[in-house]
Amino acid sequence: MKRPKHEIISFKADASLLESMKGIPNRSEFIRNVILASLDSACPLCGGTGILTPEQKSHLEDFLMEHALEECQECHDLRFTCSRKLERSAGKGILGSCIEKG
Repeated sequence: MKRPKHEIISFKADASLLESMKGIPNRSEFIRNVILASLDSACPLCGGTGILTPEQKSHLEDFLMEHALEECQECHDLRFTCSRKLERSAGKGILGSCIEKG
């Protein structure tokens, strides 16, 4: 059975980054894991660029007309909340009534 081919990707690192990574035993594995975690956590709207196209910004503004960005009282992270009254209904879950009316 053939082993899958791997590509080598390199990048430049300044002295402070190199110093920070000195004690990491397997830097390649660490970097792979960090990249995978970052890709999994990237904003679904901008794809992690931090910049919205004018169309994306317009869609977000429409969305925010009935949703708010608020601080979670438990973990203190920001989250979107729906301004419509959410009702739990059988089989729909907490978001069912928001999505169904939207």
